Amino acid sequence: MNKSKHLLPFFVLLFFLNASHSRAQSIQKEKQPLTAILKILEESYNVSFSYADKTIEDKTATLPPKELPLEEVLRLLKKETKLDFELLNNRFIVIKPIKKKRTSFRVQKLEEVVINNYLTTGLTKLNDGSVTIKPESFGILPGLIEPDVLQTIQFLPGVLSTDETVSNINVRGGTHDQNLLLWDGIKMYQSGHFFGLISAFNPYITKKVNVYKNGTSAIYGDGISSIIDMQLPDEIDNEFKGGIGLNFINADGFVKIPISDNTQLHLSSRRSITDVVESATYEQYFNRVFGDSDFSNRGRNSLSQNESFYFYDITAKLLVDLTEKDKLRLNFLNINNKFDYDEQSRINNRTEVLNSKLSQQNISVGLTYQRDWNSQLSTSIQAYASNYDLDATNHDILNNQRLIQENRVNDRAIKLNINYKHNQRLSFISGYQFNEVGISNLEDVNNPLFRSFIKEVLETHALYGETSVLSYDAKTKLKLGARLNYIDKFNKFIFEPRLRFSQRFLNGFRFEVLGEFKSQVTSQRIDLQNDFLGIEKRRWILSNNLVEETQINNQTVYPVPILKSKQVSAGIHYNKNKLLVSAESYIKKVDGITARSQGFQNQFQFSNSIGSYEIKGIDLLCNKQFDDIFSTWVSYSISNNNYMFPDLNDGKKFRNNVDIRHVLSFGGNYTYNNLKLGAGLNWNSGRPKTLPIRIEVDDIGQQSIIYQNPNAANLSKYFRVDCSATYTLDVSRTSRAVLGASVWNILNRKNIINEYYTIIDDEITSVKNESLGITPNVSLRFHF
Repeated sequence: MNKSKHLLPFFVLLFFLNASHSRAQSIQKEKQPLTAILKILEESYNVSFSYADKTIEDKTATLPPKELPLEEVLRLLKKETKLDFELLNNRFIVIKPIKKKRTSFRVQKLEEVVINNYLTTGLTKLNDGSVTIKPESFGILPGLIEPDVLQTIQFLPGVLSTDETVSNINVRGGTHDQNLLLWDGIKMYQSGHFFGLISAFNPYITKKVNVYKNGTSAIYGDGISSIIDMQLPDEIDNEFKGGIGLNFINADGFVKIPISDNTQLHLSSRRSITDVVESATYEQYFNRVFGDSDFSNRGRNSLSQNESFYFYDITAKLLVDLTEKDKLRLNFLNINNKFDYDEQSRINNRTEVLNSKLSQQNISVGLTYQRDWNSQLSTSIQAYASNYDLDATNHDILNNQRLIQENRVNDRAIKLNINYKHNQRLSFISGYQFNEVGISNLEDVNNPLFRSFIKEVLETHALYGETSVLSYDAKTKLKLGARLNYIDKFNKFIFEPRLRFSQRFLNGFRFEVLGEFKSQVTSQRIDLQNDFLGIEKRRWILSNNLVEETQINNQTVYPVPILKSKQVSAGIHYNKNKLLVSAESYIKKVDGITARSQGFQNQFQFSNSIGSYEIKGIDLLCNKQFDDIFSTWVSYSISNNNYMFPDLNDGKKFRNNVDIRHVLSFGGNYTYNNLKLGAGLNWNSGRPKTLPIRIEVDDIGQQSIIYQNPNAANLSKYFRVDCSATYTLDVSRTSRAVLGASVWNILNRKNIINEYYTIIDDEITSVKNESLGITPNVSLRFHF
């Protein structure tokens, strides 16, 4: 019988650990029931074991000596009982039957761990340059009380968000659309809730996340700046597990349900409570999103009312082991955001009320079949569909104008992968991927009458292969790969080599070289003239391979090239005695960017020019751990990121819109028994801006601003201090509660994250976008 059937109600906090230390000492060294030993260990080491009753049924063992550390105790019990003791964190241990390991194309034994507890528990750095995040065993980071995936990666050197959102993450100078987000192998086109302030992916149903900034495997296409590969649990453990949680923004729940010995169902759901309760956190988020938008800047004769905003996400995964060698997996994800309000105006002594609304939705479904032919060879095939829809209707009563916008993405893909492992030192990966992507954009204006509808469809075929070699002494590791893409519509081949090299030397040192060529056909256009209320301004578009603007069906179509990147990096890392010192230099060149994708708010705002950017930089990190109690780090990045548009700025290079030259962060986390504390500060030198000179009036009386050199000035320096804390309580032997609290920007510093200029009443007026002010949050979670 599964132990979950004996759970007490979640909200009754019962403490039952009352076995005395003297009783533990009196137990003899002969074999005894494992249940009795676990009770003694729970008291002695202040830990909690979680298991199914049938897992430890009839199991016996010898009580390990009390002076041994916990890790050694678990190793001895594993050897004696033939059970797997998985230490999730410093407190909770899951006991499972030991299963035969299966080799899959994403997880290989050759991916040797270099650094455990990288910055905090649950973060691991591998010797291929990637970082793995495991939300289940995640510790704590400043300002976070939950393991938000897209917030967590911003603690990595070279990764930041210039506007504090998870829908605008800049990796080594790239824009957000240059990041490939995969959810169990399915490409995502929406990443955030609440207009990007919250990640759209539930961390409690995510097993691990692999993050690559360079040297990515040949199995990945797209993502010229980074890969964020989120993976759900893929093994059936026949355990019932779940949890529910609540904070000042949303409520969520997840559950793992064993249906049979070879079938399991994973479900999760999350919904905002912002349409029910307006907390202090919600007020800060609302001010951050709408503070400088058209929604907040209506005229004196206009009134906004009946605002309604909410979001939700639903995930499901069905795991079926058809045989010992055959696995079937079915995935489903629905991400949804909705905002609408009524605008009431008094015009000619008559009251008019019209409704404006915005809806974003990403629905994805995938099916994967994997076959382990033998201990060396395995294959997998995945088919998925990923749809993104943005629908917006914006009414402007005073100007008698209605604007309808639609942006739709339909992505269909098939992936076939072959993984052959010759031995521990040599393995091969090869495969084929087919993608059909269709993207449409609609704009419909009633005054003046205008309608534009553009749809593009591209089919891409890709062949890839990769070889991994590990030396006999395990000090040298080399991965060489290549990907060949063929775009059917353009009859175009694109070759993409990949490189990962790692060499250990002396005592604790490692030298690393990473390199890659990559391309992508999807990007986002930033439309600041026809956005929704000044809030949602990004639209997905497809490359059209045009070299100049042209007329198609009486509509002007501007060129959108294929994005191509080249990147190489080299680094030296020292890791010994829980001290990590890392230095990595890199250079990246990206060709084919459009001015409309960069969000210019200066003299280039209406430009459709094609250009490139090049960034050179150095990422430094020092991380010191003191046992499993305290970890502290300091990271610093310096970079130089410049545009080159032949048609802009007289062909001379100028600073990138996200060129933040200096970025510094410092933080630490402390764990004592059930208490976890985190605090840290973030500082950077600020984004560039363009200063105005004067207003110029043309022959027809149209006013425009004349600017100085583009991005020659700078915003004020950015500074933020955050803190967070969690405390864990045992509710029963099988469940626990976690209380959390955090404060973002505890000093309430008014950071300016963007500044641009407009003309109001014949004068140049500055518009400043402020960062989040002091933002508290509190959470309560139950795990069972």
